[in-house]
Amino acid sequence: MSQWDDIAEHIGNNTGTAFEIKNRDSVSGGCISSAYKISDGNQTFFVKLNQHNKAGMFKAEFHGLNELFKSHTIHVPQPICTGTSGNQCYLVLEYLEMGNAGSGSHKKLGQQLAALHQTTRDQFGFDINNTIGSVPQINDPANDWIEFYKHQRVGFQLDYAERTGHGGKIIDRGHRLMDCIDSFFSGYTPVASLLHGDLWSGNYGFLTSGEPVIFDPATYYGDREADIAMTELFGGFSAEFYREYNNCFPLDQGYKVRKTLYNLYHILNHMNMFGGGYRTQAEHMIDSLLAEAG
Repeated sequence: MSQWDDIAEHIGNNTGTAFEIKNRDSVSGGCISSAYKISDGNQTFFVKLNQHNKAGMFKAEFHGLNELFKSHTIHVPQPICTGTSGNQCYLVLEYLEMGNAGSGSHKKLGQQLAALHQTTRDQFGFDINNTIGSVPQINDPANDWIEFYKHQRVGFQLDYAERTGHGGKIIDRGHRLMDCIDSFFSGYTPVASLLHGDLWSGNYGFLTSGEPVIFDPATYYGDREADIAMTELFGGFSAEFYREYNNCFPLDQGYKVRKTLYNLYHILNHMNMFGGGYRTQAEHMIDSLLAEAG
C-alpha cells in the first residue's frame, strides 16, 4: 500500500465516505512542509507532508485547528485526519478555495476575531504543546498569565537563544526585563481567551465568497492582546479590521505599551529561527521596554 493509499483510506475512515485519489497537485504550503491538493472528482482535500519526526507538529496543529473550529466563531480549515505512512507524516484538512476581500470582509474579520477572543476558559496555556514556526511552544496550563508569559514565552525564547549560541547583552537585558514584567500589568487582568497564536498577515485570507478565514495556528489560551499585537507586526491588518474589533471588544489603554512586550516573543523567535537583523530588533525592543518600566 502506498503512502497516498494510506492517506486516502484514513480520509474515508474519518469522513465515512470512501475516497480514492484521482487528482493530486502540488500547491504552495509554506516553507516548513510540502502541500498538495487531492481530489476524487467529488471531494477535495488539502494535505501537508513532512518527515516522520514532525508527526507531533501535525498532531498539535490538528488539535489547535479543532479547538478553533469548535468555537464556531471564525472560519478555519476543518481538520480531517493526521498520521504517518512510511518515512513521512501527513495532515489532511478541508480544502478552501481562496479569493479576495469583498465589501465588508475586513469588518467581518474584526467581528469574528472578537468573538473568537470571547471564547474563554479558566486556565492559560493549552492541552498540548505545539510549535511557533519551527521552534517548540510550551503550553503548560497555568492560573497566572504573567508567570505563564514570563517563563513559557519570553524566558523560553531567551533560554533557547542561549542554548543555540546567542549570548551577551540580549540575554542579560532580557532577564532584567523578565524581572519587571509585572509592571506592565498594573490595573489590567488578562482573561484566558482562545488565540490563533501566530496571527500575522500571511495567516489569514478570504474565501471566494469574501468570508474571512484564518489558518496555520499556534493555538493556546492567553491574553487576547497577544493576537492583536502580532497583527501589527508584519505589515498589519486593515484600518477597518481594527475599528470593528474595538467596536466589538475594546482594547485596554495599556495595550499600546504591552504590544511591544507581546511582539518581543515573536521577534525573539524569528531571531532563533533566522538570526540576522532580528537580534538587533529584539535588543531595541527590550531596551524600550526596560525604559518604560523605569
